[in-house]
Amino acid sequence: MSTLDADAGAVGTTEGLRLAPLLEQAAALRDGTTTSVELVTACQAAADRIDPLIGTYIVRFDRAALEAATAADEARARGDGGGLLHGVPFGVKDMLVTREGPTTAQSVVLDPTWGDQPEGAVVSRLRAAGAIPLGKTTTMEFALGYPDQEHHNWDAGSEDDSRHRFPLPRNPWNRSHWAGGSSSGSGNGVAAGLFPLGLGTDTGGSIRIPAAFCGVSGHKPTFGLVPKSGCVPLGFTYDHIGPLARTVADCAAVLDVIAGPDPSDPTSRARPGGPERYLEALQGGIDGLRIGVGRSVTADGPWCDPEVTACFDQALGVLEGAGGRLVEVDLPYWDELQNATFVGMSVEAFAWHRSMLQEHWRDYGRPTRMRLALGALISGADYVQAQRVRRTGQRLVGELFGSVDVIVTPTLGTVAPLLGGGRADRTRQLRSMFTAALNALGFPALVVPMGFDVTLGLPTSLQIVAAPFEDSTALRVGHVFQQMTDWHRRSPALAGT
Repeated sequence: MSTLDADAGAVGTTEGLRLAPLLEQAAALRDGTTTSVELVTACQAAADRIDPLIGTYIVRFDRAALEAATAADEARARGDGGGLLHGVPFGVKDMLVTREGPTTAQSVVLDPTWGDQPEGAVVSRLRAAGAIPLGKTTTMEFALGYPDQEHHNWDAGSEDDSRHRFPLPRNPWNRSHWAGGSSSGSGNGVAAGLFPLGLGTDTGGSIRIPAAFCGVSGHKPTFGLVPKSGCVPLGFTYDHIGPLARTVADCAAVLDVIAGPDPSDPTSRARPGGPERYLEALQGGIDGLRIGVGRSVTADGPWCDPEVTACFDQALGVLEGAGGRLVEVDLPYWDELQNATFVGMSVEAFAWHRSMLQEHWRDYGRPTRMRLALGALISGADYVQAQRVRRTGQRLVGELFGSVDVIVTPTLGTVAPLLGGGRADRTRQLRSMFTAALNALGFPALVVPMGFDVTLGLPTSLQIVAAPFEDSTALRVGHVFQQMTDWHRRSPALAGT
């Protein structure tokens, strides 16, 4: 599969700039190389060409975005555009309220008035920093299902006015493969250069999986660090909101804006020890940093493909070459923590959807309603036991950080699967997810591209986990890795069309 280097091609032009990382786009805006109107226009023109092929958007805010870009340029001309993200565009997963358009969670079930509420803290903070939302990006229905013929428009570019048909998010590296879920459009949109930042939500891996499958960076912050108000809930005690972007530095810059407690979310809280400057914390290397290698239940397990393991071994060599000290660790109760996420998420999702399921059973896509209905079959005792596993896991995994500074694993044991796979494919995909345990724990997890499967030409991904509220440590490790590799600088050939 051919790739396109983001530094190559039309260097210095706005069209070439749209494939660059967020911080490079921001720098070009500050030094006058481009304007917000030019950048937004380039992103919209690219979406005209590419979105019909990969299903990134569910709705676009073209007029509002251009008006905001014009205002951003005028403010900068007056000397008022001082924010780092001022004038930079971004995409918003269609689980988050925006004032420009509806919030549907990619379903016909949700009451259209649900989104008639103030924006959540994350979108409003980015807007206050001068960033410009371009539109709502695709997801799986209620961030839960998977692609299916009933719910999605399977033929890219075809016209179908059925209310059950939503854009099918495809992988920009190979459109026969899935973009991952559930923050699908935020992942494939960043990879294809439709925007430099996508907001996602993560309940069992929904930021990290599409970031991994699409070859971009994604960050699930510590639970509570980023408020999640204004978001359609899936699992209230498992949900996170975070960024997908081309680089770790981009993610750190966004975290500087969106982190911190907000009265609208009672689960949000201040970082112990006070706020952190995440972009500044990237400075410095990792010489002597203790890197725990969670190999036994991930890279060496039965659900990790050999080519993913090979990329993981190469990534470990890069980290060791940067001065990191590799330490093998056993990840306690890993399978149990994965299950605790699925059990707890199912119960919490069913509790929120129960009345809507009774009234609109057939309006849900089949995979979604069947997944939600599982919550009715889980007993209160099962749910309580899942919470006990969480508490035990938080203590035991937390104790590992007395001997290591971060823990690394592959993000997934496979590359992006083919669309339309059967039950066996879905089972393998679930078993090869090394993401869900971190939602039970609430610990921060960052994912970065670590190479390609040479057979299929699809990205592989490295997951970096840190102790609670030590997001900056995971970000620093990922940043050093990206300084020594160029996987994050590669774009699918489709992005240049």
